[in-house]
Amino acid sequence: EGIKTKKVIVADDIASASKEEKSKRRGIAGMIFVFKIAGAIAESGVSLDEVFNTATEVNNNIRTLGVALSPCILPEAGKPTFEIKDDEIEIGMGIHGEPGIKREKLKSANDLVDDLYKRIINDSKLKNNDNIAIMINSLGATPLEELYIISKRVNENLSNSKINNVKTYVG
Repeated sequence: EGIKTKKVIVADDIASASKEEKSKRRGIAGMIFVFKIAGAIAESGVSLDEVFNTATEVNNNIRTLGVALSPCILPEAGKPTFEIKDDEIEIGMGIHGEPGIKREKLKSANDLVDDLYKRIINDSKLKNNDNIAIMINSLGATPLEELYIISKRVNENLSNSKINNVKTYVG
């Protein structure tokens, strides 16, 4: 229709590919940051190239890692995509039930957050005094109160790493 467009494929899930193959990663919760920031800058009236460049920079700087306590049930299949014991967790499961990178025994929230934090930090370029925003969500399975417990521990880790969290989104 003669409308100029550009495309950014969100790739934030560190469980789905290595740093060296970041372009192969799947997009999960981090896409919210890409969409919101791209939309906000577009609304300000900048050029399509500026929106694209900003969205690309955001995409290059987001990292996400999920944890599952139970499998996904796809409506078409009507059955769980895999089986997991009540005392296990799947680190890195995708939002459509794609396999994670590690299955292990259930552990405390603080121990789990510490593990995920290390994985994300090791994958990122973050350093002292960097400013970030974080989002902690659950696809509806984890109560908000528990997400706040996780948020507290994430912020403790950030503080210990001297990384500045300018905004936390929980829920």
